Amino acid sequence: QVQLVESGGGLVQAGGSLSLSCAASGRTFRNYAVGWFRQAPRKEREFVAGISRSGGSTYYSDSVKGRFTVSRDNAKNMVYLQMNSLKPEDTAVYYCAADVAPHFTIRTMSNEYDYWGQGTQVTVSS
Repeated sequence: QVQLVESGGGLVQAGGSLSLSCAASGRTFRNYAVGWFRQAPRKEREFVAGISRSGGSTYYSDSVKGRFTVSRDNAKNMVYLQMNSLKPEDTAVYYCAADVAPHFTIRTMSNEYDYWGQGTQVTVSS
């Protein structure tokens, strides 16, 4: 079992940057792909970015490609989401989630993920 805790959210002006962290418990963290999702008020939860078990593959939604970067440090059981050039439409609660996916596989559907963090709020003001 894996427990996930997100941190790093906050309030930032448009054009600014934030770095989110996802701390995982469990010695088998390297066996999980990790996805970042977000959910804005009155909207469906959506995939933002994902990273494979080893970190060798990453994948981004079109809305954040070129602005966000996902990375991981399996020795520290950490996953990061660096968010640059933030826009008001990036405002949402951001979640990290773990998926027992095959090597180099990154899934984008939330129902395919097994474990979730509690979320961290990101607010981008215009």
